[in-house]
This record gives sequence, structure tokens and C-alpha cells, in this order.
Amino acid sequence: MQKIKIYTHNDSILFTYSQSISNNQLNDSSKEIIFTSRYIEENNKMISSLIKGLCQEEKLYRATFDTNELALLLLPLLQKISCITAICIRENSSLSYELYEKIKENKNITYVETYSLPYYMVELLDQKGIRLEARSEVFYPSYFMQNNNLTNFSKIFYQMNIRIDQILTEEDKDDFVAFCNINKYLKTIHLDVYNKQDLETIIDVLTKERIKNVRLLIYANIKDYKTIDYLKKVNKKIKKNKLSIELIYSKEYLNNNLFPQIIMNTLKFCGVILTILVIGIISYIVISNYIALQEVNNIQENLKETIKDKEGSQIIDPVDSSRVIKNKYIASILTVNPDVVGWLKINETNIDYPVVQTKDNDYYLKHNLYNEEDKNGWIFMDYRNNNYELDANTIIFGHTMYYSGVMFGTLANAYKKSWYSNPENLVISFDTIYESNKYQIFSIYKVPKTTDYLQTYFENDEEFLEFIDLIKGRSIEDFQIEINPGDKILTLSTCSNYSERLVVHAKLIA
Repeated sequence: MQKIKIYTHNDSILFTYSQSISNNQLNDSSKEIIFTSRYIEENNKMISSLIKGLCQEEKLYRATFDTNELALLLLPLLQKISCITAICIRENSSLSYELYEKIKENKNITYVETYSLPYYMVELLDQKGIRLEARSEVFYPSYFMQNNNLTNFSKIFYQMNIRIDQILTEEDKDDFVAFCNINKYLKTIHLDVYNKQDLETIIDVLTKERIKNVRLLIYANIKDYKTIDYLKKVNKKIKKNKLSIELIYSKEYLNNNLFPQIIMNTLKFCGVILTILVIGIISYIVISNYIALQEVNNIQENLKETIKDKEGSQIIDPVDSSRVIKNKYIASILTVNPDVVGWLKINETNIDYPVVQTKDNDYYLKHNLYNEEDKNGWIFMDYRNNNYELDANTIIFGHTMYYSGVMFGTLANAYKKSWYSNPENLVISFDTIYESNKYQIFSIYKVPKTTDYLQTYFENDEEFLEFIDLIKGRSIEDFQIEINPGDKILTLSTCSNYSERLVVHAKLIA
């Protein structure tokens, strides 16, 4: 007769088959219970009451089952245990329809992790407010799928933003159609390159699949008037389908094309006006940077007050109540801005800020923590990164405000030998709502504008180690830090000047 062991670990209650000789026992010291399957079937109410008491005492929110069979047997016992909102099934097999029915009947479940499941179940459970995550990978060969980290069905289903940074191949186009057939949450498509045929393909697929409320952001710095006029006509045509095209011009482009022309005209017009303009600009820089510093200081002081006011109060994750909040000081400022995902602190710099994340990498270049328009922006995580379970490469951006020193204005300290020679400066603190993390710096460098260090997804260990060799080879100092497959790194990126980026990489050590 099969025996089932019930025990706890961290935030989970676990159910597994036991090799124990005894029939039914309760070990109080380890919170371990062992019962025969027949005893459980004959004493449902008593077993359910024991499990409920154990979950409440240990503040558990997740139930983990070794097999689908165990989940099918024991899920009914959890129906009246409101604190259990997430379940995980370890067996590497597909979720059965019978088990799907049991999950649907439990009104408390909001999250399910399994190896795989039929596609239709993801949508059916999503309609019930239950988020699915499958561990089995979808082996899409296209660059489009890999670049957007679309490695399994659940990621494809829930993805809100995608990026296209090269001309689409036929494989890319086929996979984009597959993506649109599955996805239910798409809001933004970022186009780093402009190709008329690709744009028409994308619009045609979105229209045929009846996908609406999607913004197509083009970052190609288009200056050809015929192309701009064409895009205006297309934009007008697709509005009826609730689609829109927006042209996003880089700061470098505007500086290189608009401002020099203004300056030249001003010089030709009058030298006196130029002098007045220079004085005005200097005054504006001094005053605006002073104001910027004061505004950021005020925000920081207000955050301290908010954190202090909420000390001791119960805080529940507004997005996923099943998640256990470890750093309440971060969670307490979600009322200030729900985009907050962590807090970054670096020794001997001014960097001591909450980190935000939204649906793109543009919004917080021009908005502060209060969502007010602000040229200083704020410190933000790459939109592709997972703020729940940190990726192999977590990327954080920020403006370099040299004069005021706000945001990443003092990250340039890291490029000085007097700074990186101090071992205490080489440990970065980056806490999330759910984890407290320490990172050891292993590479510091400046590089001409590129995106090769901004990779978040790696197909295999070999690709990851090649990436590590690339970024370590650029470092101004060999910090003698070994990086192995499975390690996680943190990347800090900011402007050094118009054509260069200052980059700092660190390895997760605790």
C-alpha cells in the first residue's frame, strides 16, 4: 500500500511518496506527516484540518506535488485552505484534463507550475484568473523567438512587449504568426530597424488575427520625408483596427541633426545673441541641476517617511498575493509607484534608489518615480527581465547626470582606480521585494554604443560562457572573479558620452 509523506520546506507544503515502514505517523519536530493513501481517503476531513493548521502555523502559500496522481488525490483537501494560492507539480508530464478540472474547482489557486499542458488549458485557466507556467521549452529556432526570450508556451501567451532589431527572415515571420495566434496580452512592438515589407507583414498579421490596441514604435531615426508621409498614411489607415505607429528619435540623433543647425544659425545672426545664449545655458544648467538635486532629495525623503509610516503593517503583493514579501521596505512604496521592483545601492556613490520596471525601456528615461515628466528620468530594469525570478543577466539603466550627480551621475567613480581598488566598493546591493542580493563586480569598461552586452537569454551554457569571455575581456582590470554556468549577473549601463557607454558587470554572490 502506498504511503504519502507530507512535510514543509521554506514557503511550501510538499506531498511525496514515502519509503517509511510505519503506517501513519506525525513527527512534530520536523512537521512531517506520513499516511497511507487509504487512510487519507477514509479520513479526508481530519487530514485536511491537519494540513490547514500546518499551513497557517508556517505561513505557507504553495503546495508542491511529486506527481499528477498525488495532486489529483490531495487537491480536494486544499479547497478550504485559503492561504494556499499556488501549486507546483514536479513530474515531467503533461497536465491531465482531470487534474485541470480539480484545479479549476479550487477558488483559491492563482498560480500553477507544471512541466507542460495542452495550449487550450492556458487560455481556459487564464479566464479563471489562474496564471500558468510550463517548464518544458518550446524549441523555436528563429532569432525573433530567442531575442524576446519566448522559450515556452506560457511566456508566449503572457508577453506584453516584443522587440524586432533586424530584418525578419522567413522563420521569423512564421514564428511571429505563431506568436500572434497564442498571445493574449501584446501591447507594444519595438522596431529598432525600419523595413517597409516587414512593417506591412506585421500589420497584416495583427489585422488578420484581430489583435487590437498595439503600438508599433519605430526607433530608426527616419528623416526621409517620403517615408514619413507613407507612415502617416498607414497610421491613419490602421487606426480603425486600434493600431498605431509612432516614430521615436534618439537623443543622439536630435543632438546631431537639430541642435547644430540652430547653433549655426544663431552664430550667423549675431555673436552677441550667442554670448547671451551661452550665459543662459550655463545658468540654466546650474539652476536646473540644483533643482534636479533638490527634487530627487525630496523624493528620497518622502520615501523614507512612507517606509517609516508602514513599519509593522501587513503588506500584500498587489499583483500576486501568493508571493512572500521579504523586503517590506521596498513593498511599502508600491503605493507611491506600483512599478517599483527593487532597490539598488552602491558604495561611495550617490546611487541609493528604488528601481522601477515598465513595459518598455523608454518611459523612465523621461519620467521620475512619481510618473512626472523629468529629464533626469529614473533608474529602471530592462523590460525583458523577470523581476520575480532574476534572469541570467539582469540589466539596469539610468541617465548620467554629471553636474547634479543624480541617477547614475556618480557611477563614473567606478572607472577610477582609487575607487575599484577598495574591495568594499566592489560589492553591489540590489534587493528585490522577494530577495536580498549581493553582487561582486568582475568587469568595468567603456565601449562604443552597442547592444552586445545587453543579452538576457542564453540558449545554452556555451553561449553564456562566450558572453562572459566577451565582457570580461573588455574590463579595465582583471578582478579574478570566476563565472560558471548557472551563475547570475547584474549589468549596470549608462552613457559615458554621446558615442560611448559605461558598463559595470557583477556576479550574484549572496
